[in-house]
Amino acid sequence: MCSRLFLQAWSLMNKHQLISYPRIQCGFPPCSLKKQWPAVLLLTVQEQNFTWCQRRRLHISNTLFVAKARNSKKKLVKAVNVNKKAIELPLIKVHNNMTVAELGEALGKGTDHVFEVLTFVKEGGKYNHKKSVIDDIKIIQEIVKKSGMRSITVARHKTTKEKEQGDVERQPPPDPAVLVRRPPIVTIMGHVDHGKTSLLDQLRHSNIVDQEFGGITQHIGAFSVRLPTGESICFLDTPGHAAFTAMRARGAQLTDIIILVVAADDGVLQQTIESIHHARDAGVPIIVAINKIDKPEADIERTKHMLLEQQLVLEEFGGDVQAVPISALTGANIDLLQEAIVTQAEIMQLKGDPVGLIEGRIVEAKVDSRRGKLATAVIQRGTLKRGTYLVAGTAWAKVRGMFDDTGRPLQEAPPSTPVEILGWKELPSAGDEVLEVTSETTLKRVIDWRQQQTELRKLEQDQVVINEHREEQKQQHREAMRQRREAGFNWARKNPGPRPKEAIIAHEGPQFSLVLKGDVDGSLEAILDTLDTYNSKKCRLDLIHYGVGSITESDVELAEAFKGEIFGFNVEVPAAVSKLALSKQVPIRIHKVIYHLFDDLRKRISSHLPILEEEDVIGEAKVLQVFHVTEGRNKISVAGCRCTKGILNKKKNFKVLRMDEVIYQGEIKSLKHFKVEVESIKMDRECGINVDDPNLEFQVGDVIICYDVREMEQDIDWQPHF
Repeated sequence: MCSRLFLQAWSLMNKHQLISYPRIQCGFPPCSLKKQWPAVLLLTVQEQNFTWCQRRRLHISNTLFVAKARNSKKKLVKAVNVNKKAIELPLIKVHNNMTVAELGEALGKGTDHVFEVLTFVKEGGKYNHKKSVIDDIKIIQEIVKKSGMRSITVARHKTTKEKEQGDVERQPPPDPAVLVRRPPIVTIMGHVDHGKTSLLDQLRHSNIVDQEFGGITQHIGAFSVRLPTGESICFLDTPGHAAFTAMRARGAQLTDIIILVVAADDGVLQQTIESIHHARDAGVPIIVAINKIDKPEADIERTKHMLLEQQLVLEEFGGDVQAVPISALTGANIDLLQEAIVTQAEIMQLKGDPVGLIEGRIVEAKVDSRRGKLATAVIQRGTLKRGTYLVAGTAWAKVRGMFDDTGRPLQEAPPSTPVEILGWKELPSAGDEVLEVTSETTLKRVIDWRQQQTELRKLEQDQVVINEHREEQKQQHREAMRQRREAGFNWARKNPGPRPKEAIIAHEGPQFSLVLKGDVDGSLEAILDTLDTYNSKKCRLDLIHYGVGSITESDVELAEAFKGEIFGFNVEVPAAVSKLALSKQVPIRIHKVIYHLFDDLRKRISSHLPILEEEDVIGEAKVLQVFHVTEGRNKISVAGCRCTKGILNKKKNFKVLRMDEVIYQGEIKSLKHFKVEVESIKMDRECGINVDDPNLEFQVGDVIICYDVREMEQDIDWQPHF
């Protein structure tokens, strides 16, 4: 028993474990071991479990216990107190996408400790900054484990305090005592080519329609119109083309009243129905302007009934929707439409706060080659002045100048005023909310917070994609292992190829690389939304870069690196850039009309598709008899045939079919009619055919086809949904 105890103690000591072992009482005589043997263990009487100990000597002599029982004065080694409780490691709460700084704070050890531990973690070297986001939860758990702690994964909580400290929000509702009457914001919507811009020209006595390419509106515009009665109205003109759905949706969300323009000769069409849905979603009242009543084919009553089919009940049918027949071309009944707008605005009692902080909405944004970054906004609250700090999304501006829709400078912009703002450091996106901040310090804090939130949202989206790929790889691995188990021992011999994780997946086939530049953010958004519908498998569309503004030299160099092309929409090409593109052979294609751009894009993508070869059958012959002729020392097989269809031409291509299977394809060596070499054989004539393959043995019943190869260009199987 003592020998066994000694071996156990010796084994535990070699493992450097400070534990105690239960003493086993037995009647054996004292063992031959030393009374005091160096060890790290303690034999206790009562304990039956392993516990931690700090004893330095092991006493296994019976003399010790006998002396202790007789109260001997012999000096005994006093036992120290034993810690009977197990050591509990600290529990650390972790979550996905923690930064190095956040993890160091959670551990209570700082970022230097995290960086040190990362050197012992696989793939830990890529997190080299305190703001680096650790996108793998397993790495976070490994860091906590190597730090001598335990981890528990929890959800990331965004507290209200954190948001209040970082972001700026809208103000509470204003005091009714400071509210004043404001002009209504009216959006003109409807189907393409139903006369929206012509109506606006009549209202503001301008000629915008002559400035538009292709006769269609391709931008959202904001204009202020003063009526003869002295009333002022802010008008938003939205495109009717199907590609600009997002613009129309923004116009509906920003407006107080919607004027739905419907052509009396066309009636309710696709974009008309879409505009009605946008108005209903936004809860905005509608005034119908039935346009083009001067045309002979105009049918006002039919148009009204078509509106009724869309649950748009006019006043004459017992509803609350005003309908005014007009002619934007001649100006007929324009005054009645103006009265309808003013009446609707009075019913709504529109008021605004002219003294509060600025609140508004970005209508459009662009880059001007002379003035820089410009954004058109509609002020909804407050009075905008120079020097004001504005935030829109992650972009900000210190207002250096303001202009109206005609380009004249403004000193201030009260509520319901469309204004073009100069002074943006970054170009905002159309539809962004504009808010005023009180100081530059607050401005920087807000921008930093919003950029951080944008990065976190992007990381969360990326993490979803990563998790999907991981799950897909796991499924593939499980399937591969299942097939391997079913295949048995010889699986590796049957599948000598690379393992799935070593296989390099690359795109094979045609690819079209594209650099896209637009004049304003809204137009670029419309083009990108249409490109999102690209789903062709014939050619890969690679959008390598897009942006707002003129084409630059960096765009040309980027297109050259990817062997791509540059498409521009209503943008300028400086002479130096055009010269550089010519020298680098980079095509630049500028378009003024959006559907012309997509037509050209389809042609350019189609040009990258491989040429298809189509066979045109010229003639056909059937082998009736086989002859063997000696040429020199070789015997060759000659087919005795009769032309059964068309004509056989010696200069064309031939193929031999046996049981509907091609056994030869190429040219023929000779074509003879009896013993005369001929160039062609007509139908129902006999001939002898020898091919250029000495190993081919003809058989009776073989079919010989004479054909010509015609090359055909492919068209891409993608059509933009307009």
